[in-house]
Amino acid sequence: MRVTLVSLGGGLEHTVTAECAAALREAGCIIGARRLLEHLPQGCTDRRIAAVKPQEVLDAVLAQDRGCAVVYSGDAGFYSGARGLLPLLAERDISARVLPGVSSVQLLAARLGLPWQDWALVSAHGTDCDPVAAVSGGRPAFFLTGGALGPGEICRRLTEAGLGDLSVTVGENLSARSERIVFGTAAELAGKDFPSLSVLLAEAAPRYEPRCPGIPDGEFVRGQVPMTKQEVRAAALAKLAVRPGQVLWDVGAGTGSVSVELALAAPRGRVYAVECGEEACALIRDNRQKFSARNLHLVEGKAPQSLRDLPAPDGVFIGGTKGAMADIVDAVLSKNPAARICISAIALETLSAAVSALTARGLEAQAVQIAVSRTRAAGSLHLLMGGNPTFLITGNCHD
Repeated sequence: MRVTLVSLGGGLEHTVTAECAAALREAGCIIGARRLLEHLPQGCTDRRIAAVKPQEVLDAVLAQDRGCAVVYSGDAGFYSGARGLLPLLAERDISARVLPGVSSVQLLAARLGLPWQDWALVSAHGTDCDPVAAVSGGRPAFFLTGGALGPGEICRRLTEAGLGDLSVTVGENLSARSERIVFGTAAELAGKDFPSLSVLLAEAAPRYEPRCPGIPDGEFVRGQVPMTKQEVRAAALAKLAVRPGQVLWDVGAGTGSVSVELALAAPRGRVYAVECGEEACALIRDNRQKFSARNLHLVEGKAPQSLRDLPAPDGVFIGGTKGAMADIVDAVLSKNPAARICISAIALETLSAAVSALTARGLEAQAVQIAVSRTRAAGSLHLLMGGNPTFLITGNCHD
């Protein structure tokens, strides 16, 4: 038996390639979504089985005694059920071939007269996604929408994140007679209803130009709140080994300088800045806005109480504890025993509390001292002015 996975393009006869049309006419049975089976090209068999989920499709295939075709809208290689079906066929040594088609991203790009090779391609069809992260990567984002996350809901989320001015384009029922292209801003289209067969293109959001960790201190909005300095921030991110999609906490976030660095280093992740000081919270908001760190979430309150409802972290930076070091470490490890922890200390008492808290919980505590001196002009001379030595104490950071 041989199974052919056929792409139907826009789902109407005039969007089906000649190769796909020929495969459909040769098939003894055609399997796929009911709406696709109702709009097949002329000359196709009447033996048609409605099935969508990969296992359901496989069961229908196994019930056949000759070759059959499985149909997908758009292109079978672009967020389709083919991804789930092909491994199932391979497990049973069933021969399969995939025939490409015209995808919705190609249709919209053609309507707009734009190239699409630089777009970020995101599926929000029957699954949740993070629209803010998608548009924050420096490229226009194309969303394949459907279910609860349609264009109106995506635009609502963008607007709530302060991106209401982003230009967006909605393509409705592409290639059908009812096709319509809608232009506007995210704020203008937020919450509006669109047909289920719609796609959305959003322009790239403004962003702080990515750079290596260690943003100069002078670039941050600063008040009277203590701030972790540039060299210490760079070292802390190295200890935490931050990766793009991680969940990260900054406990005792102060001005938010570490939070911002974490957010920029993990653009597809989520960063939670935990802070109880009113002035500090205001500074965190200002710095979040200045550096376009939209994946940075401010949590106003004292730790460890304010940590209870946060998602499990991959990495945690602890910059201030208000004397609750052991309880904060407990809160981190109760969420994720394998979380990487980096604690900063300038007082020997804090250093001792950090080492004790980590070792008492079975972690190997490692302490590094960072002493930074900066030059200051004194007439024609330059003097080195020493800053406070800072300790970085880590646990679960072995690489």
